[in-house]
Amino acid sequence: MTTPRNAPITIAPSLLSADFARLGEEVRAVLAAGADWIHFDVMDNHYVPNLTVGPLVCEAIKLHVGAHLIDVHLMVEPVDAIVPMFARAGAGVISFHPEASRHVDRTLALIRDHGCLAGLVFNPATPLHWLDHVMDKLDLILLMSVNPGFGGQSFIPSTLAKLREVRTRIDRHVAAGGQPIKLEVDGGVKPDNIRSIAAAGADTFVAGSAIFGKPDYAAVIKEMRTQAAANFLG
Repeated sequence: MTTPRNAPITIAPSLLSADFARLGEEVRAVLAAGADWIHFDVMDNHYVPNLTVGPLVCEAIKLHVGAHLIDVHLMVEPVDAIVPMFARAGAGVISFHPEASRHVDRTLALIRDHGCLAGLVFNPATPLHWLDHVMDKLDLILLMSVNPGFGGQSFIPSTLAKLREVRTRIDRHVAAGGQPIKLEVDGGVKPDNIRSIAAAGADTFVAGSAIFGKPDYAAVIKEMRTQAAANFLG
């Protein structure tokens, strides 16, 4: 499977690996280096064994992102009460895990009703059957290529087969007249494996330590984009 040419590459650095003492500066620097989105990981020490940031921090970085989207990944349970908070705080995309919502269809509608793009997130061992009845409500599907909760983990190779399956579902949905859906991957994405990840069908790439752990953000982002683009048709 090769990513279609009409699916633009989106690079979304994860703030989980940024220097939190200089967060506004980090956001401005990584966007100036060529990033497309800012990925914002929200963990509640309940759904995942870690505690990170909330709507106040999202609102604070909104001042630094300009026209770029904040891609909010909710690793929280329950979900619905917190969606409006992040929408008001400036989120452009809000994604959640289906296991964390009692009514997945309702939560997706809630996100869109608040003016955000809606996404569904799948952990490495989460089956894809949740997609069967909600494809028309989705703007993004995010596959975790690590078990969520911590940055700096290694990419789980079985994610590639799962990516190919989701890409087939998306292509079938679009061919039948459905809306485009971005296919995002998060966890262990680096310049030396992004080419195979893109070849499996991803078009949106979250990277944390691979970018923020290096002295030259622009060089890493450029290399990631070049490697991913090598898999486009043409």
